[in-house]
Amino acid sequence: MTNRILTILLVTVICAAATSAQDDIFQTGVKYYQGGNYDDAIKMFSKIEKSGIESAALYYNLGNAYFKSGDLGRAVLYYHRAKRLGPGDADIINNLKFASQFSEVQMVGVQLNPIEAFLKNAVGNYQLSALGWLSSLFFISLVVLLIMKFGLQFCFTGIDAVIISVLCLTIFAAGLTSFKYRVDYLDRRAVILAPDAPVYSGPSSNTELELQGAPGLVVELLQESGDYYNVLLENKRRGWIKKDLVAEI
Repeated sequence: MTNRILTILLVTVICAAATSAQDDIFQTGVKYYQGGNYDDAIKMFSKIEKSGIESAALYYNLGNAYFKSGDLGRAVLYYHRAKRLGPGDADIINNLKFASQFSEVQMVGVQLNPIEAFLKNAVGNYQLSALGWLSSLFFISLVVLLIMKFGLQFCFTGIDAVIISVLCLTIFAAGLTSFKYRVDYLDRRAVILAPDAPVYSGPSSNTELELQGAPGLVVELLQESGDYYNVLLENKRRGWIKKDLVAEI
């Protein structure tokens, strides 16, 4: 028992020391950024990222540093990564929108499915975990109501209507949670990083040039073939782009 307690305490101390060290690196990066030394700020923030830590604040600051250093593609990439972890953060949303305006190629004429657009707006400002908890709450409430009626034979006026209402809310919340999971984790999206990013009609530079991409453009990754991704652009055009020209969100 004593050895186990000592082991737990040792792990706790190590974790606390590691957290303190990461905080020091982060604050050093912030100081570099505030002093206009953006390259060193990126190095500090990247050290934390390489340690396996995911954080909306970390990605947001990386986005800011890359934007200030003139790397639009990586700025947009990290703003998107920050938005996935902090979807309701106004600073992240505003900076992403501002940075995206500087892309040399703007997607126009986008026609979104109205139902899909509605669902994206409905879940856009919520984290997946929050929607998951909401779905669980409705499901537990439904189970309790069913136990009350059929197990305990405890009924009250309007219990059937309440059960139907909670059932509908459970299905709706579960649907939103599934949609959010698909958008954030199943649909693979990437950001073009390279200033010279040709998009071809096939997985080869010998095929017809569809369009010239630009840093900051977001694409959906559909499939792979050799060194190329088949991508869907925001204006619904498709093409093939070299893998090393993009980074997955």
